[in-house]
Amino acid sequence: MLTGKKAVIFDMDGSLVDSMWIWPEVDRIYMEKYHLTEPATFHRDIEGMSYTETARYFVDTFKLDQSVEEVMQEWRDMTLRLYATEVFPKPGAVDFLKDLKRRGVYLGIATSNDRIIADAALNARGLAQYFDSVRTSCEVAAGKPAPDVYLKVAEDLCVEPAACLVFEDVPNGILAGKNAGMEVCAVDDEFSRPLEREKKRLADYFIHDFNDIFKHTYERCDEQT
Repeated sequence: MLTGKKAVIFDMDGSLVDSMWIWPEVDRIYMEKYHLTEPATFHRDIEGMSYTETARYFVDTFKLDQSVEEVMQEWRDMTLRLYATEVFPKPGAVDFLKDLKRRGVYLGIATSNDRIIADAALNARGLAQYFDSVRTSCEVAAGKPAPDVYLKVAEDLCVEPAACLVFEDVPNGILAGKNAGMEVCAVDDEFSRPLEREKKRLADYFIHDFNDIFKHTYERCDEQT
């Protein structure tokens, strides 16, 4: 998996840290507060969107009187404490980061989340020290599945896309990495488990957690039958 790779780039939520549980609760609280009903395609519609794009989706879809910035701030107020106190790395993630640093591999974050929240989550768990670049989809032209945020991190790291390995937990994130010309390892997560077959179809590798890499028990998806 790591042969020929000079950089490893991680999606944050659901890939590096166990945090996807936060967002359904934020959606529930927000929708109850404003008496909103989510459309049938809601979850697929917003998959991979940047924090800003998702807020704009809410404003446009639900015809909100709030601005995009006001929606983002309300979500931020609800989530910052949770990310700082109740979000933890996936099993084996910290050991993997330490091993990559020892190897001299460059490390990056490419997240769809808000920058303030991303920094809070990484700093609270002592993870920020490992990364040479942290970028959000709000800082580029388009969110995932567009490749923009992955290409921006690769540019920061001065590494060609083909020499980058990506870790992602949802199909649109996997597509973003592939669209950037990078190999992608899909990461198991409770919230995307129903999409496991699609994730394996799109990705190059699949892990249940980062300990699979040390145990050499990860799956090569091109070997799936």
